[in-house]
Amino acid sequence: MHIGEILTADCANGIGMRVSVFVSGCTNHCKGCFQPETWDFYYGREYTPEIEQRIIDELKKPYYDGLTILGGEPFEPFNQMVVSQLVARVRNELPSRSIWIYTGFTYDKDLLPGGSRYTAVTDNILDNIDILVDGRFLIEQKQIALNFRGSANQRIIDMNQTRQTGRLVLSPLN
Repeated sequence: MHIGEILTADCANGIGMRVSVFVSGCTNHCKGCFQPETWDFYYGREYTPEIEQRIIDELKKPYYDGLTILGGEPFEPFNQMVVSQLVARVRNELPSRSIWIYTGFTYDKDLLPGGSRYTAVTDNILDNIDILVDGRFLIEQKQIALNFRGSANQRIIDMNQTRQTGRLVLSPLN
């Protein structure tokens, strides 16, 4: 996997102060995408153990609320193994930090068993995150006043409640 950028002290991509990791590679190619350079799976630099340690060390600073992973596309099968390892490590070493993931895919269509982006590690990713923002960015539904999303079709899913109830639960942030 490659990453296009790591933003520290980011407050735009989730609640509170966050470390945001932009993975590279996306097949959605949404019209109006704010980072089309990340469509290329080899854009930026290769994700290494040293980069992962840098992310963990940054997240250990007391002013961080959590990690956000976006892209590109974290749920491209090419990216899922590394994303799975990172979220599991953050959950294990820094359990008080929230984990958000943005995806252009749809939770109940693409990310569940039988879905187009479901892999052997998709459940591990979903089991370790707090918030999933799903759905393609649709320029026709763009609304700049929305919380933590770009278009009205996108959903902010409370993954903790979704796991607990066994049904999709939207966050009050919607």
